[in-house]
Amino acid sequence: MIVQQVLLLVLLWVCLLHPCLTAMVFTRTSDYQPKGFMERGAGNDGKVLHRQKRGWMWNQFFLLEEYTGSDYQYVGKLHSDQDKGDGSLKYILSGDGAGTLFVIDERTGDIHATRRIDREEKAFYTLRAQAINRRTLRPVEPESEFVIKIHDINDNEPTFPEEVYAASVPEMSVVGTSVVQVTATDADDPSYGNSARIIYSILQGQPYFSIEPETGIIRTALPNMNRENREQYQIVIQAKDMGGQMGGLSGTTTVNITLTDVNDNPPRFPQSSVHFRIPESSPAGTVIGSVKASDADIGRNAELEYRIVDGDGRDMFDISTQKDTQEGVITVRKPLDYENRRLYTLKVEAENLYVDPRFYYLGPFKDTTTVKISVEDVDEPPIFSRSSYLFEIHEDIEVGTIIGTVMARDPDSAAGPIRFSLDRHTDLDRIFNIHSGNGSIYTSKMLDRELSQWHNLSVIAAEINNPKEMTRVAVYVRILDVNDNAPQFAVFYDTFVCENARAGQLIQTISAVDKDDPLGGQKFFFSLAAVNPNFTVQDNEDNTARILTRRNGFSRHEISTYLLPVVISDNDYPIQSSTGTLTIRVCACDSRGNMQSCNAEALLLPAGLSTGALIAILLCIIILLVIVVLFAALKRQRKKEPLILSKEDIRDNIVSYNDEGGGEEDTQAFDIGTLRNPAAIEDKKLRRDIIPETLFIPRRTPSAPDNTDVRDFINQRLKEHDNDPSAPPYDSLATYAYEGNDSIAESLSSLESGTTEGDQNYDYLKEWGPRFNKLAEMYGGGESDKDTS
Repeated sequence: MIVQQVLLLVLLWVCLLHPCLTAMVFTRTSDYQPKGFMERGAGNDGKVLHRQKRGWMWNQFFLLEEYTGSDYQYVGKLHSDQDKGDGSLKYILSGDGAGTLFVIDERTGDIHATRRIDREEKAFYTLRAQAINRRTLRPVEPESEFVIKIHDINDNEPTFPEEVYAASVPEMSVVGTSVVQVTATDADDPSYGNSARIIYSILQGQPYFSIEPETGIIRTALPNMNRENREQYQIVIQAKDMGGQMGGLSGTTTVNITLTDVNDNPPRFPQSSVHFRIPESSPAGTVIGSVKASDADIGRNAELEYRIVDGDGRDMFDISTQKDTQEGVITVRKPLDYENRRLYTLKVEAENLYVDPRFYYLGPFKDTTTVKISVEDVDEPPIFSRSSYLFEIHEDIEVGTIIGTVMARDPDSAAGPIRFSLDRHTDLDRIFNIHSGNGSIYTSKMLDRELSQWHNLSVIAAEINNPKEMTRVAVYVRILDVNDNAPQFAVFYDTFVCENARAGQLIQTISAVDKDDPLGGQKFFFSLAAVNPNFTVQDNEDNTARILTRRNGFSRHEISTYLLPVVISDNDYPIQSSTGTLTIRVCACDSRGNMQSCNAEALLLPAGLSTGALIAILLCIIILLVIVVLFAALKRQRKKEPLILSKEDIRDNIVSYNDEGGGEEDTQAFDIGTLRNPAAIEDKKLRRDIIPETLFIPRRTPSAPDNTDVRDFINQRLKEHDNDPSAPPYDSLATYAYEGNDSIAESLSSLESGTTEGDQNYDYLKEWGPRFNKLAEMYGGGESDKDTS
């Protein structure tokens, strides 16, 4: 009811003070000029400008928003000077909302709003009005534009963009420290009245915080606000329009404020002293215990660093800071000994890493506590006098000789007897032994440096009263060298001498090795066991020697192998020497001294072949040589005479070789017609009594007289060819049978299957060695002859 009364008073005030809200605002000229009056003027371009004088004009209308009446709300009235009141003019309205939101009485020019208007939706409307003659529909005035502006009323409350704000401020901040600024908005018109003028105030949160009424900045209101006492605050802020006056609308929001931590609290140990116990057998790095200083701050401001600042155990213990728990962990730094010291005292300090200078007045940001550490006695194993032992002995000592003694003691206050023993896993051959009472190590077998130069033993010392308490120590035994090995040839030497060797020629360089290792290094001397007329040894004085010949020429047919004994001596004490025998073979060499052959069996066969196998291989080689020689001879013979020329059929006199002939259809065989009529030889037929690889023009021989016996002629020819070494034994020279004409049996002759020389490749003869060089040259010459023919 009060709000309605206030709104009614506002409406009355607006209507009384602003009569223009319900009347047309217009401006008239001082002198009336008739319609059609034109005012001339010149523009910049020289053209004549025409301006028609308006008969009526207006600026704007004003309309109050949120009208709640039942009738249309009156906006204003349009009127033209041409209107005589006779109803001859008609008023037309166009533009924003014309005809719907705004209507006009076409006779009177009265404008009304048809519904309630919200300024926040649209603050003004632009419309156009025109007066026309009702009868002619012609305008009597130019169209004019006017504005209907909506006057604001306070119908919107202030609102905050967020319902809840979160802010923080460091604890212990001075009064007036800015925390956060909140801002509310009001949809009402800020340029008209106080509808949008907002004032801020705190409804909840005093006396800790305050707010500036005009800006909405929240500030601290109390000094020394301590986070450790209270960390979270919730305040409620009100924003009220109308400048905060009564009747204004308001809105609220909540602000959650957190006090952030600052380093305003020094660390403090809860106890002035701490007591720990640790067994004396604890190794270095063993954790004894931990101390922790409390700090009311959090995060970075509570980070601490622990250190040992004083005490009689500073060199025996360490302390480190655990970042996750902020504890100081105390550990063993050096081995402890109950018999030497039983109690240690440490002074441990804890200090903040990050200190705020503003709070130095609160005191030093560090604290100390006393840590006492008691060492407890335990049954400890024996302790050796050394961490390891090294003994050196010569390899020629007698069995049972003591090489050294290890010593150990019981560190406990009640020292007990100790028993020594050898770990047999480190002496599997049982070369050494140890006296169980005094720890003396002695040999039980002979030593040999050449077999093993070092022996790594493990000696065990155990308490007799408590055998479980034992300790091991490493004992290294180095075997020193004694010259007990004679030098020998470094490698096996395969030595030969050429048959054409001259006196003083080097045939071999020898060297030696010795298993011994003298301090001054190896030094060898070489000599012959006896004077040798064929060879001599020349010492190079660098642990090598040269074997030289003493005469010219050697013959492997007389002596194929020489044995040369060479004496090798060392330079240590006692001097050791040995005799090595060189086997020197006599070999055939070329002019450059390269060995070609030493003996047939050694060169042609691998070791282990029997004499029978050697003979078989030699026979095969001889047969191959004969065949190759025959082929070479045939190549040199370019033309051969026919073996048989006769007219008489002598088929019955031809020797049979138990092989069936090719028959009458075998045209490649020897033609028997040649025997009857030598003149009937056809050039186009292949001859089987000449070399198969090359075709030669048949050589005609004088025909035998008709009264000559064919058998005598054949025998004569056979003798000639038998005595001719160049005539190969071609089996095609014989005629085996004659079956007559038109035999259906095909030829069984194997002569046509013979390969030509072009099919054979005898290059492998060159790879057989020097003994086949001649054969390869003969074959090669034949090839050359054939190529050039």
